Amino acid sequence: MATAPPEDQRRLLEVQALDTRLQQLTHQRRSHPSLATIAELDKRIADLHGSLVDSRTAVTDLEREVAKAEADVAQVRTRADRDQQKLDSGALSAKDSQALVSELESLARRQSVLEDAELEVMERLEAHQGSLAEVEAAHAELVAARDEAVAERDAAWAEIDTTGRQVATERAAAVADLDAGLVTLYDRLRGQLGGTGAAALRGGRCEGCRLELNAGDLAAVRSAAPEQVVRCEECGRILVRLDDAAAA
Repeated sequence: MATAPPEDQRRLLEVQALDTRLQQLTHQRRSHPSLATIAELDKRIADLHGSLVDSRTAVTDLEREVAKAEADVAQVRTRADRDQQKLDSGALSAKDSQALVSELESLARRQSVLEDAELEVMERLEAHQGSLAEVEAAHAELVAARDEAVAERDAAWAEIDTTGRQVATERAAAVADLDAGLVTLYDRLRGQLGGTGAAALRGGRCEGCRLELNAGDLAAVRSAAPEQVVRCEECGRILVRLDDAAAA
């Protein structure tokens, strides 16, 4: 049966309170509301990424189409200008002049078709550029919201971590001069029992499991020597007998 000075047993509740506070801080760090916000924004950004890539690809493809259409029109215009210059020079025979006139008419028709095609591609490009602008704006808005949530998370974590270091320092000081065997037992039980290794006994009830001790167990606990480390028969935690201390 373990023993420890009664005062050390009572001070164990201070250690337990600090450990509980550290647990709470860890939970706050893991469950801060900003984490859910970041996860949701990450999902929305990922969902939008595909649309963003598709839209950018469409715009790039159409820009190439416009460039090709412009080059085709420019090529026909250059040919027409060259033919017109030859025709205007007056140095051609009637037959050659007639041939150039026919070619210019053909080039004019060809240019008209190419310009119509160019206009159609440019209109499609303009529409896709508008869609891309909307998607990029939505993406930028989500990224900005995520950055804000990350900043909120980091600020909260920094505050929690600062508090955690302070509590850990207090905890180290609290156990420094406690009975080593008592602390070892407490730490073992705390690891096995969800973070609570010691609990007060108040009015016949264990504050660890919140259950009333039966008459026999309560009598055994109260009759045990003050230095004897007693445990709750229901939950197994160390029972710190505050009622007995108050009565002493």
